[in-house]
Amino acid sequence: MSALRRTLSLAAAKQVVSSSNLANLSTPGYKAQEVDFDEALDQQVGGGARLTVTNSRHLGGSLQADNGVTTRDSEDGAARRDGNTVQVDHELLNMTRASGEFARAQTALAAKFRLVRYAINESR
Repeated sequence: MSALRRTLSLAAAKQVVSSSNLANLSTPGYKAQEVDFDEALDQQVGGGARLTVTNSRHLGGSLQADNGVTTRDSEDGAARRDGNTVQVDHELLNMTRASGEFARAQTALAAKFRLVRYAINESR
């Protein structure tokens, strides 16, 4: 169940990051953000002591959001003339993928709850 919870949280964080990027589509100089998958994987698998950064120029070069998911500047997009690197199609694709991940985890979690309910009702 904790793996499903983490999957739901990570998918929700990806959607929040993509929606934030889309909200800043017209902001000159805005750098598109993405969820740092390597950092998220390290947190989920190994953990361990880490430095907390409050500025993207600190060691580690990324900021940790309130929900424990780390974001970084996206390296995928080329900057427009105004310096903005948000690409609408890329962000919509990321949101669709995150939505699919969330739906799959939600379905698996619902199946687990059905099994628990079945076990409780059949034991009576």
